[in-house]
Amino acid sequence: MFRWAIIFAVVALIASLLGFGGVAGLSADFAKILLLIAAVILVLGFLFGRGKRLP
Repeated sequence: MFRWAIIFAVVALIASLLGFGGVAGLSADFAKILLLIAAVILVLGFLFGRGKRLP
């Protein structure tokens, strides 16, 4: 998920440099949303993930 967020951020950067404002804004929004979702999943995985449990 982090990979997709980085890809969308790069697409947004390239689109903004080329003057495609709509595509750049939309890609940046997608990157922010994916980054937020990935961070939440990462934190939940650390908190509730499977680990070694003592008997």
